Amino acid sequence: MTADVDRERPGARPAEGPGGGPGAQPGERRGPGAGEDSGGYELFRDDWGIPHLRAADALTLARAQGHATALDRAWQLETERHRALGTSASHLGAEAVDWDRFVRRARVADTARRCFDRLAPETAAWVTAYVDGVNDGLVEGAAQAPEFAAVGLAPGRWEPWTPLGVWLSTHILFAGFPTKLWREEVARRLGEDRMTLFATDGPGTAGSNGWLLTGARTATGAPLLAGDPHRFIEDPGVYQQIRLACPEFDVVGLAVPGIPGIAHFGHTGYVAWAITNAMADYQDLYRERLRRTPDGGVEALGPDGWYPAHAHTETVEVAGADPEQVEVIETDRGPVIIGDGPGAGVGVGVEAADVAGSEAADVAPAADGTFISLRYPPRVTGELGFDALPALLRARTVADVDTALDRWVEPVNVVLAADTSGATLHRVAGHVPVRPYANRLRVVPAEDPAYAWREGETAPLPRTEADGPDGIAVMANERGLAAPLGVEFAPPHRARRIRELLGADTGWTPDAQAAVHTDTLLASSRPLLSLLAWAPDLGPAAERLRDRLLRWDRHMDADSTDATLYARLRTDVVHRLAAHPALKGVTGADDPWRSAAYPALFRPWLAAVPRIGYALESLLTVGLLPYEDRLALVAASAEAVAAAAADETPPALWGELHRLSPWQALPDLAPDGVDAQAIRPGVAGDHDCVLSTSSVPGVTDLFARGPAARYVWDLARREDSRWAVPFGASGVPGSAHHRDQTPLWARGALAPVVTDWNLLHRTTPHRTTHRREENPAMTAAPESLAPALRPAVHEQKVEGFGTVRLVPVDPAADAELLHGWVAEERARFWGMADHTREQVREIYEFVDSLPTHHAYLALRDGVPAALFQTYEPDADPVGECYDVQPGDFGVHLLIAPAEGEGAVRGYTEALLTAFIAYVFSDPAHVRVVVEPDARNEKAIARMVRMGFELGPEIKKPEKTARLAFLTRAALGLA
Repeated sequence: MTADVDRERPGARPAEGPGGGPGAQPGERRGPGAGEDSGGYELFRDDWGIPHLRAADALTLARAQGHATALDRAWQLETERHRALGTSASHLGAEAVDWDRFVRRARVADTARRCFDRLAPETAAWVTAYVDGVNDGLVEGAAQAPEFAAVGLAPGRWEPWTPLGVWLSTHILFAGFPTKLWREEVARRLGEDRMTLFATDGPGTAGSNGWLLTGARTATGAPLLAGDPHRFIEDPGVYQQIRLACPEFDVVGLAVPGIPGIAHFGHTGYVAWAITNAMADYQDLYRERLRRTPDGGVEALGPDGWYPAHAHTETVEVAGADPEQVEVIETDRGPVIIGDGPGAGVGVGVEAADVAGSEAADVAPAADGTFISLRYPPRVTGELGFDALPALLRARTVADVDTALDRWVEPVNVVLAADTSGATLHRVAGHVPVRPYANRLRVVPAEDPAYAWREGETAPLPRTEADGPDGIAVMANERGLAAPLGVEFAPPHRARRIRELLGADTGWTPDAQAAVHTDTLLASSRPLLSLLAWAPDLGPAAERLRDRLLRWDRHMDADSTDATLYARLRTDVVHRLAAHPALKGVTGADDPWRSAAYPALFRPWLAAVPRIGYALESLLTVGLLPYEDRLALVAASAEAVAAAAADETPPALWGELHRLSPWQALPDLAPDGVDAQAIRPGVAGDHDCVLSTSSVPGVTDLFARGPAARYVWDLARREDSRWAVPFGASGVPGSAHHRDQTPLWARGALAPVVTDWNLLHRTTPHRTTHRREENPAMTAAPESLAPALRPAVHEQKVEGFGTVRLVPVDPAADAELLHGWVAEERARFWGMADHTREQVREIYEFVDSLPTHHAYLALRDGVPAALFQTYEPDADPVGECYDVQPGDFGVHLLIAPAEGEGAVRGYTEALLTAFIAYVFSDPAHVRVVVEPDARNEKAIARMVRMGFELGPEIKKPEKTARLAFLTRAALGLA
């Protein structure tokens, strides 16, 4: 063997020194972690209790993720599993029946099974490994969670398709298809021309902020990616901060409990990505005609006439009440989700046929004569997009992210991504069917072929340049990139304000992003305040209120009393609009919210007052009322608010009224006192602020929707990234990390993303229990630990590079990895190019047997990066070629294959820094000796740069080498 070092990375030409690898593409490196059972995984936690997982391979890591999530979030996982199955009422009682009925009728679980069956085999195995981990940990996790005992629930068993069901049930309402029911009611009651009068970001729609700064706008010259997803905030939180590391990848991000990998917000160290809701419309509602056949079946009317529809009955168990029967009907368009009128003794929602007649009788529809089916892409295609998830983990470039997201289906998202080379991505990802525009607006007739989806076609997904001349890209659910795909979008205020704030500087840092996250300017207040400015005939108190609000800076700050007065004025205006004759058809007793035509589940989309509140800006601007009427209405509200505030000096602070009201499956379980208030902090912001803590104008100042997480991904130094969630890493009440991030989140601060394993707290290693008959690919002996799990002889953080760990080579477990490296042409100087795997194993077994020679794998952040060998020169053939001095210590170095364009420049020097520190950590070592091939000018030059002094050339049987020496004195260590 010869001693030498590899070229710098990146680069594509063969190495000039010994080195090599398995020839894998980025993210596809073979080795002892590839499909072999390491026997366990390592679980670390940072000071916030965030799990950092390290395992031997992707399958073991997926299992580890499931297991760790079950320990931290057992109650949440089981809550989501029951929601996907439609069995929540079995332990939560009657309040959950409406959801269970919808999920059963929408056939969510059956759709998840279909989608799982269509996964690529490797993805199915990966998802199954996650599920195995969940099942391994649920009993232990449930023992810590008091909710199980409170409702008398035992943890169930997850099936391989359960994560797909959880994902689908979580996102099936994201596209807001119930808004089409609202538009139908508006058109019917107020006229067709009023159908989109209330068009705006509706109460059931989730949105987000996201922005990308190219290197031209940052202090480091590398991109920054930041934002915050706005969702209904749940306790425990809907996002789980996590790190997933194995030899193939090392990713930090925000996972969804119950879902393997990191779908929406992640940073691989090479590329980072984030999403917002595209506000696309991709689900359709069809008005169906159904009839009962004499034999009890159901027929539906389609373009070609009557045909048999699928129908069966399911039972919903209800804690504390009698079970309920649900008839599940599916037509060629999709599952029937609306139309549950009283039956005639032969089935739920249907009437018996007139057996004497020539035709079957119509099935009894909903109270207003309506049956409505839902058509949604996963039900039609059997695809949910999960094949994208493992590909995202392996991504090294924006091109990798782009390719992975070509497989994405639901929900439809706008994506921003950037990598360490400075490349960027801005696109829409998902599945949008091609059909008439009317389908987006309203319920359409099922029997009319004009409204059918065009089979096999999907709408083109827009994309644009993210690195424009201003170096800023923003996504905030506005009518922007995804405009061709939707109907209603969020107002433009958040997007405009983010761009305005970012455009004011060119030296942005990760820490400075908090100022954008927490901006409270309420631009949508302008129309109301403009009308107030011109409101006629105000009394003295109302004039003082007007003067005060016109001087207000329009920031919804937590310590602002002006913000409180504005919110009161807005609420009064909403109520007066709701009482105005122009809206009589959809308010008061005629409010669609009161209609029995639709399931109660859809009432949030059908309530008039929230619709008026969210659309207030447009309703006060054009279309509804004459200008004079608007002035009079605002004047009356000003008088009312001023009169009510006369006895209150000063008004309450906005933060005292504007408090978080999160969803909890068991809201009464929270104890009284301090802990109960801890999940209801008062904060700044409002619906149209960048800090979008969305109260419901006209209904409540409390908010249930807001930033479900915040993140900043730094492409210069991942360890400078930041994140926070509303509560904590643990879902276990009483845990130190149950709600420890709430104060951080409430004030808009961010926690550091810790990537140095030395700064983490190791917990007890966990053993996995892969059954070999289930996974025959796992053939390594259980006692052979993967490199990432072995004790290190040296561990060092190299600034700007990562953590380097030296672990002993295991000849049997590492033979495949090492053979792949040494057999490459680039490693020809290593002298083992023609060796078989078994010969490589035998050589390193021999090395392992020598007390004077040692072989180590160098791991960079857990990933094998180099082979490092040490020897005592007087016990090695090289000792016969020069005058060995006391304290001489020889080293050989073989760098792993180049990792692609995203790799760190100066890679070899960074590794050498750690190697030399290890050698000189022993005081007996005075001088390092290397012997690169004399022809390898690049390697020799590198040695000189590192401080080595060149010695003579020496003749060895396999090469002519150039000796080089590095002394303690040269490094100032003497």
